[in-house]
Amino acid sequence: MDNRPAMHPGVKLRHIRAFLDIAAEGGLTSVARAQGITQPALSRTLAELETLLGQPMFLRQGRKLVLTEGGALFRRHAFAAVQALEAGAAALRPGGETTLRIGVLPTVATHFLPQVLLRFRTLHPEILVAAETGPHFHLMRALRDGAVDLVVGRLPGATEMAGLRFDHLYEEDVILTARAGHPMRDLPAPQALAACPVILPPATALIRPVVADYLAANGLAGLRPAFETVSLALGRGLCLGSDALWFISRGVVVHELQRAELIELPTGARFLSGAVGVTQRHEAAAPGLEDFLHIARDISTREA
Repeated sequence: MDNRPAMHPGVKLRHIRAFLDIAAEGGLTSVARAQGITQPALSRTLAELETLLGQPMFLRQGRKLVLTEGGALFRRHAFAAVQALEAGAAALRPGGETTLRIGVLPTVATHFLPQVLLRFRTLHPEILVAAETGPHFHLMRALRDGAVDLVVGRLPGATEMAGLRFDHLYEEDVILTARAGHPMRDLPAPQALAACPVILPPATALIRPVVADYLAANGLAGLRPAFETVSLALGRGLCLGSDALWFISRGVVVHELQRAELIELPTGARFLSGAVGVTQRHEAAAPGLEDFLHIARDISTREA
């Protein structure tokens, strides 16, 4: 019986982390920048790993690096191994509690994420999921500082993505909503907006720019909102208690729409949408993270 290890003893954790980051990014440049090393140094690390494993991990397609069949197989096992090591290290900390820390944006908080977390709980009852809500800028700072392991919500701006990666889950509309029976529900949206109190997302919200573009395209660039919020509790209360019209991500008010407490006013705009997914640090290896992502992808596919 051959008891020799299958993996060369020269393979180090730095090789595996570099490989996983390159696989996530599909290239070397952003990974080298995020790790604070030169691209040639990162290339040497990858070359060392491929030599030690005895086969190429990537094929080059234009400027992009694509996993080979062997690379894809190794990635699944390598990711699980790094997660296990991180979980083991976490278990040695005072308290020994295994926690997955999630930043939650409003667009996923009411409908999508609860489904993910309930299924995740059945798979990993030993992992505490600690969810933190707040505005986008707050959660992104928490992600960079390591206070949360990932953020679930809208795609961050391009200038915010250095050192981070985004796993796309689905596209979601920004809609114009109002209480059921609104007196101007049959008017064109621009006309109704000019005559009613308007609730806009805050200036710091990721959906604010597309809403501003819509208003500008319809001659309403100077429109002064009555309120600014993406809070379900507050926005719902304002709409139900008045003739206010609210621009908000569909996922925030999906249950209110299903119960016909709120209605959607057609805007006729195809660009009022955006990507929703999971943002994490390149080196992220939180407990249960791979299973969390798998469940999120599965549910987003079923919902679509």
